[in-house]
Amino acid sequence: MREFPLSSEILKVFEQHPGRTFRLRELVVELGLRSSQARELKRALKDLSRHRKITYLKKNHFALVSHGRQDSAGAYSADGGVPDQRRRHGAAPGGARTVAGRLIGHRDGYGFVVPDQTVAAPGQDIFIPPGGLGSAMHGDRVEVQVLRAKSDGRLEGRVLRVKERAQKTVVGAFHCGSRSNYVLPYDHRIPLEIVIPRGQEWPAAGQQLAGRNRQFGGESEGKSGAPPGVAHRSAQELEGTIVDVEITNFPDAPLGADFQPRGRVIEVLGRRDEFGVDVEIIIRKFHLPHRFPAEVLAEAEAAPQLVAELDREGRRDFRSLPVVTIDGETAKDFDDAVYVERLLDGNYLLQVHIADVARYVRPGSALDREARLRGTSVYFPDRAVPMLPLELSNGMCSLNPWVDRLTMSALMEISPDGHIVAYELAPGVIRSAERMTYTAVNAVLTEDAAACREYHSQLEHFKRMEELARILNRRREARGSIDFDLPEPEIEFDEHGRMIGVTRSERNVAHRIIEEFMLAANETVAAHLEGRGVPTLYRIHERPDPKKVMEFEEIAASFGYSLGVALPAARRVRVRFRDERERYPRFQEMIDPEDLEITSRHYQHLTQRLAGKPEERIPT
Repeated sequence: MREFPLSSEILKVFEQHPGRTFRLRELVVELGLRSSQARELKRALKDLSRHRKITYLKKNHFALVSHGRQDSAGAYSADGGVPDQRRRHGAAPGGARTVAGRLIGHRDGYGFVVPDQTVAAPGQDIFIPPGGLGSAMHGDRVEVQVLRAKSDGRLEGRVLRVKERAQKTVVGAFHCGSRSNYVLPYDHRIPLEIVIPRGQEWPAAGQQLAGRNRQFGGESEGKSGAPPGVAHRSAQELEGTIVDVEITNFPDAPLGADFQPRGRVIEVLGRRDEFGVDVEIIIRKFHLPHRFPAEVLAEAEAAPQLVAELDREGRRDFRSLPVVTIDGETAKDFDDAVYVERLLDGNYLLQVHIADVARYVRPGSALDREARLRGTSVYFPDRAVPMLPLELSNGMCSLNPWVDRLTMSALMEISPDGHIVAYELAPGVIRSAERMTYTAVNAVLTEDAAACREYHSQLEHFKRMEELARILNRRREARGSIDFDLPEPEIEFDEHGRMIGVTRSERNVAHRIIEEFMLAANETVAAHLEGRGVPTLYRIHERPDPKKVMEFEEIAASFGYSLGVALPAARRVRVRFRDERERYPRFQEMIDPEDLEITSRHYQHLTQRLAGKPEERIPT
């Protein structure tokens, strides 16, 4: 190694500040250099990086690399580049313990490893300083050597090896460099530039130019095929463009300025400010599956378009009842429908019908495997990435009006004071009488003349719904539940999908009706499963963090209030919030709803089967 005059001084600076990263200008200050010595500093840094004494990170950050030492068995740490024989048997150099886990990177070059198994205290992560990451990237499963426990009990270690790579593709901005072209990832937890070798800047023929991109070959809407002559286009045309990159060569040693991951462009998404590109970035940044395989589409297209007589066998028939769906104006799939009846003894019969998705998604099928992979539908302001193909989510699995649909139904008998005195869970078949919106139901209940004329056949039905919803709400409030009734922003788009404004979306009585009915159904199903000892997923809210409780106490005190101890905290907050929200409008903006419970001992998501896989199969 050629010895530059500044090399030893640079290493001293890093050793005096273990775990810290330095920018170029910070090193100039630390070393007391003049501006005329900047070139000499750069040469020294480049040489130290080439010889793996320091690590070069994105945006001119540098960090020290801790090299291992050879022991009597000839074993080195991962940074030494020689296979560690004892590591094959699960031991780290020097007998230090090793832990496997998932790496969570940070934009400044350090990271934390979440162990697969508890190392010390439950939930304790292992801090990895910038020089200890080796060649690992955010999300990788790694093997870590635990080096020390600090005085406060926190663990520190270094990565020995990468067990499994997480980042197969990376989305980022393409840039033309003086030595090579590269992509700067949008995920700041990957503080590395992905080098794009010459000839790999454009997708190969038959690959994607995605999104609504007119500049690069027309409006593709995700269709396959690169435009003619794409292989002959210049890399300069891509400067600043957002691309998706497949990593073809992962680093297998500590990263230096001349040793970076390499990849090839597989998708050109468009310019950063083009409509829809922001959503395309999010989809790829979080690796959301957004294209259905051919076999999945084939199964969806082969699904029946009508409910056959055979499908109705063994099901309760609710088709004669005026069951309705109530959703937003822009909803395209309807996964729940409701009906309320007043019984002769004064009790109410509430029916909540949920689309029977499991009837069309058979265990082990291609649809089932894809749904398990996706886990849930993901909604964006202008589109959705559905869990199931549209042939199902908007077809047989959607409770469309005036057609037969298969359901899983929760039938609840509710007393006038809001207690569920009896229930039944059963497969059913319905025929929705109306596709209602929150706005239309609210108009009927506020006695809008035109709405009452249009939906006169449902008028009494909606009044019964409102009556029962108020009963359920009063009982929920009595047990300490909080209803903030906060408005939500609603983004408006024109016919081309471009945002034209943001309006205030108010919750009306129709929203509250559906909320109360879904809560009742979810609680009933959860209690049923618990009573039968069936393992399942529950929705819970952990107890509030004591620190956040104190922060809220300080906010409340600034308005002259205290949580106190005379009443349960949730009830006390609810009473004061309700009484004072008009007087102090900013009070409601400061409350963090993540600490608030719906005060239900049993809660399970029966009512979201089109949106999430966990709700798809609930035994009855």
